[in-house]
Amino acid sequence: MNVREEVRKMKLVSPAMASTSNEDRSRMLRGIAEALTAGKDEIFAANAEDVAAAEKEGISPSIIKRLRFTEEKLRDCLAGIDTMIQLPDPTGKIELARELDEGLTLYRVTVPIGVIGVIFEARPDALVQISCLCIRSGNCAVLKGGKETAKTNKVLFDVIKAAAVKEGMPADALLQVSLHNEIDELLACDGDVDLLIPRGSNKFVQYIMNNTKIPVMGHADGVCHTYVDRYADQDQALRIIIDAKTQYAAACNATETVLIDRAILPEFLPKLKDALDRNHVRIHGTKEIADLTGCDVMADDAFHKEYLDNDISLKAVRDVKEAVDHINHFGSHHTDSILTENEENARYFLSMVDSAGVYQNCSTRFADGYRYGFGAEVGISTSKLHARGPVGLDGLVTYKYKLIGHGQIVGDYASGKKQFHHKDLPVQS
Repeated sequence: MNVREEVRKMKLVSPAMASTSNEDRSRMLRGIAEALTAGKDEIFAANAEDVAAAEKEGISPSIIKRLRFTEEKLRDCLAGIDTMIQLPDPTGKIELARELDEGLTLYRVTVPIGVIGVIFEARPDALVQISCLCIRSGNCAVLKGGKETAKTNKVLFDVIKAAAVKEGMPADALLQVSLHNEIDELLACDGDVDLLIPRGSNKFVQYIMNNTKIPVMGHADGVCHTYVDRYADQDQALRIIIDAKTQYAAACNATETVLIDRAILPEFLPKLKDALDRNHVRIHGTKEIADLTGCDVMADDAFHKEYLDNDISLKAVRDVKEAVDHINHFGSHHTDSILTENEENARYFLSMVDSAGVYQNCSTRFADGYRYGFGAEVGISTSKLHARGPVGLDGLVTYKYKLIGHGQIVGDYASGKKQFHHKDLPVQS
């Protein structure tokens, strides 16, 4: 396959995809949901082959957990599609209406980004979420999944594309690339691809950013923190930390470091160690923590560590201010949580931590498009431009300015013959 030629075809049909109606795109998603349900046996059979091959290659259990596409994950995908259908159309929203002068009216209107390339890790459910989000938002999508789930991805893609085309989607609006060398071909498609969203390791994302002229949105890693303040409800804190670390340790929003207010360290650390031991979590920590727990000692500069497994870093800090300083230095600006009943400390933390998600008294695992009510997410962005945090439908649109006039020319305003009066008009929601 010549990726450049296929992407050029996609660029040509992107205006047609963008002009599909809310009803058109909702119908496409309903068709996809029905097709996924009807084709689940073929999908599960392909996934069983992928998982067996991964186990034979000795891939870690945490990664294999990501590879599995089960009845439960299918149900989650279908629930996400249903939520997407119920959400308001993200396109065609008038965000600004302004009369520049009599008979000269400016509108800012949301529109799809156009052609989006998404390169994602070995999670088959991600292919479903990403393709459906792109379709729902009127975008064309080039999809590249991990090689570990190549067979599952192929079946899923074929089912999704056939169902969407049957319901009126332009045939060139979805493209799957599967070979490793096709990534480099995709990176060279500047001018045709409007945005790249990579999901993977820090090394992989940095490679994408350094080898393309296409704008890139994404996050390189997820070094998330939970800070246990001296005013925390300690029983609640233990429950939250265990969830944040073990509910799905391979996720980018799992907590990797727990910071503990030194004032409660003698009381809280033994409870935390016992809870982590019971949940088979390996502890790493500073010498201070190691002296109290017998864990491995880690250097201060080793805290920028994403384990993606049942490992956790522990450190004692003086107070909430030192906790914030640590997070802003070692964190990845993804998601961080404070556990406290002190509102002043909570306000400081929520204001001063420079991350896409800042929480109080809850698990970092809530950082997810489905849990936020977005239906799903195309990825999580730690960037501050365009979109931040879980990127759902609203993160897949941009805007254009539409100016409606009646023969006006700039010369009249430059000469002073006419003046702008910039009158804001009501915007219909």
